[in-house]
Amino acid sequence: MTCTHRVLVCDNVAPAGIALLRESVDVVEGGSLDQPELIDALQGCQGLIVRSATKVTATVFENAPDLRVVARAGVGVDNIDLAAATRQGVLVVNSPAGNILAAAEHTIAMLLSAARNIPQADASMKAGEFDRKRFVGRQVVGKTLGIIGLGKIGTEVARRARAMGMELVVHDPYATPEAIEALGAREAALDDLLASSDFLTVHVPLTDETRGLVDAAALAKLPDHAVVVNCARGGIIDEAALLRALNSDEVAGAALDVFVGEPTVNRELVEHPRVIATPHLGASTSEAQETVVIDAAQQILDVLAGRPPSSPVNVPALAPELMSELNPYLSVAEKLARLANVLVSRVPSEVSLMASASAPAGGLPLLTSKIIAGILSSRTDQTVNEINAPLVARERGIKISHSIAVEDPGYSRHLEATVQFGGATCRLAGAAIEGSLPRILRVDGFSVDLVPEGRVIVIWKRSPRVPGFIAAIGAILGDNGVGISTIQVGREEIDGTGMLIACIDQPLAEDVREAIVRHPDVIRLEVVTFD
Repeated sequence: MTCTHRVLVCDNVAPAGIALLRESVDVVEGGSLDQPELIDALQGCQGLIVRSATKVTATVFENAPDLRVVARAGVGVDNIDLAAATRQGVLVVNSPAGNILAAAEHTIAMLLSAARNIPQADASMKAGEFDRKRFVGRQVVGKTLGIIGLGKIGTEVARRARAMGMELVVHDPYATPEAIEALGAREAALDDLLASSDFLTVHVPLTDETRGLVDAAALAKLPDHAVVVNCARGGIIDEAALLRALNSDEVAGAALDVFVGEPTVNRELVEHPRVIATPHLGASTSEAQETVVIDAAQQILDVLAGRPPSSPVNVPALAPELMSELNPYLSVAEKLARLANVLVSRVPSEVSLMASASAPAGGLPLLTSKIIAGILSSRTDQTVNEINAPLVARERGIKISHSIAVEDPGYSRHLEATVQFGGATCRLAGAAIEGSLPRILRVDGFSVDLVPEGRVIVIWKRSPRVPGFIAAIGAILGDNGVGISTIQVGREEIDGTGMLIACIDQPLAEDVREAIVRHPDVIRLEVVTFD
């Protein structure tokens, strides 16, 4: 089998994911690479899989022109510059489900280890001691666990803690009251949660909003017997403030799996006698590592094959049922985008899209982005696709709008694009007709009925009724060995002009183009390639 794509795999990933990739693409195993090595290895690669060690920076994206998709085998994407990826039109995906149970189990293990002093007691035993009094712990039954962030991992932690008899207090502005109630938990403001927590665990992503969320002021609100657990992301808890709180006995202990400067960590904090530390092991089970890598590999293959990924990070995720409903519209949008790329001669000032009344409203931004990408892809010095099209359009002052028609304009699954550019207007329309290929129904305002396949020549003529015009164009093409499969004219007159469209079976040579343009009634000729 001839592979047309190449994928670079970095960091230590499970062999099952690499095996899945090798069935369809060329795989380059990069291991651990510094920035120059990563850039060099990415030349000619369309895909990249990383775990948490490899940093995919703006410089990497700017110097990897072939890269289309980066997959993070795991949840956190703080090692990937999402803004740079979007700007370069590179899709970023992650594997949020594969390590949920592993991370939840590790959180509970850390909590119990801190409550019962298990690592300290183990070290004491290995040192030849047998000191029961020094390692008296606490039961967790009846204690209150404060959970900041009730996402998938937070939810699994809550279920396990509840099963151990703990009381649950939750703070998450995005969690529904029904979800909190279903766990037998109580919703609370952050200050209330802190004041009532015997144990505190965080399960939020690291963002500008959550960085330092548990700071000195927050730690001061905890009871002095509280234990802080962080198996989410380093930086959510202020490490310097935590160390001060431990030294001043404001908190009783901490269990940390993640740190700000991995692998270089705050040694004073890690070596504190009331701190349990593990080297980012939350997802480090054989089962989880295999699951996330297989998921990442499958998403890479989906993207390279033109299928939607299951967990996109830098574009909105669309539910499978919505994508199924949207797919016919996407095929029409793709054809309209190819037309627009040729017919719109300048960077537009405005692009609007109207979909038929039956179209899924949630998919309109994606459809509009596809049209914009088609127009801009040959008019900028960067890759433009549906990922970065809205950003590129905003940077160029292009006004974007989309809407749903009040009623279907004669066809269901109908799209109409209107593009304003340089004082001109280009109107295009198409439809996905049940049981057949998409149809182009309007080209630059002229009504047509075109199956968008192969090569098509579009000719604007000075009058809609020129005797012998079709025969003359047909003769030029035929005399030069260019076959015509279909030929048609626009069904109306626009500003005194007409249109002729012909589907041809081979590229149009420059001398044949010139011969057609020399015809006295030809105003303009364009060639559109749909396949």
